[in-house]
Amino acid sequence: MDYDKEIKELLETVIREGASDLHISEKRHPTIRVSGNLIPLVKKEAFSTQDTRGILRKLVKPELEDAFEKNKEIDFSYEFEGKARFRGNAFFQQGHISIALRLIPKIIQSLEELKLPAILGDFAKKKQGFFLVVGPVGQGKTTTLASMVELINQERAEHIVTIEDPIEYAYDQKKSIIDQREVRIDTKDFHSALISTLREDMNVIMVGEMRDPETMSAAVTAAETGHLVFSTLHTNNAAQTIDRIIDSFPPGQQEQIRIQLAGSLIGVFSQRLIPRISGGRIPAYELMIANDAVANLIREKRVHEIDTVIETSSEQGMIDMNRCLADLVRAGEITIENAYKFAFKPKSLEKML
Repeated sequence: MDYDKEIKELLETVIREGASDLHISEKRHPTIRVSGNLIPLVKKEAFSTQDTRGILRKLVKPELEDAFEKNKEIDFSYEFEGKARFRGNAFFQQGHISIALRLIPKIIQSLEELKLPAILGDFAKKKQGFFLVVGPVGQGKTTTLASMVELINQERAEHIVTIEDPIEYAYDQKKSIIDQREVRIDTKDFHSALISTLREDMNVIMVGEMRDPETMSAAVTAAETGHLVFSTLHTNNAAQTIDRIIDSFPPGQQEQIRIQLAGSLIGVFSQRLIPRISGGRIPAYELMIANDAVANLIREKRVHEIDTVIETSSEQGMIDMNRCLADLVRAGEITIENAYKFAFKPKSLEKML
């Protein structure tokens, strides 16, 4: 098999069909995901063990091959002929190799093009603070952050450092200086890179993911010391996000991180990509703005009350997920069934429809 040709044909299919992901596995047809649905490419032969390994060798840097054999899994990125980038993960399952590739569009879309609220641009204009985009895997968190970083790049002269595993969107420097660091390639880990940024005269930090207490602590400290910090977490909503961060620390450190978080957090944006009636997917979202009321609830260990603050603070710019879902139903964008499926509180949603 000509592996270069095979990869080219598969990735061109992903782009042409508007797919978000490509799955390559031994003894299975390659499969793409379009609008959330998996579609096998049955005209392609199922791959052999040799084929899958040969394709992987073409996708990853040589130094990552050894890491893959040692760790049994590896994250990587792949640049495809200047047309697009792909975020990849290779892993073993039942002794066989599987590869998952996610399409990262070459062009970074604006908030408006992504159907996201314009108020996110206000957070991109902040000079300091800690802003999180949260949600399950595959819900567009990285794309949202990329749009916010690109907005800064277009409008202000700042030094921006991104720390990612792997690097996804590649930025063309406009008004800002942008340094992109990839974990394991350019730095040992997220925490080390974050500590290093404090000596790099930077203004904005984008951390691909908060994976451990050390990274969380360094991010909060950076936000406290006059920097704008963006990151993501795999949590469902604002209240759960705050609890997750605090609960990640040992009991003796939780009060300190609670106080730091109350003082540095500026917002939490939770999003889901929902099947659109007309095809494709559209975001539904919740936005918590960390005003004085929210900061006090965090300090006083009353995080469970934040949902109520969001529901009753639309005049301040906060956005309730159920209200967003109801608006999408009324606009004919999504079905009622999908609105209920993605609602945090289905019974509350019922009163709005």
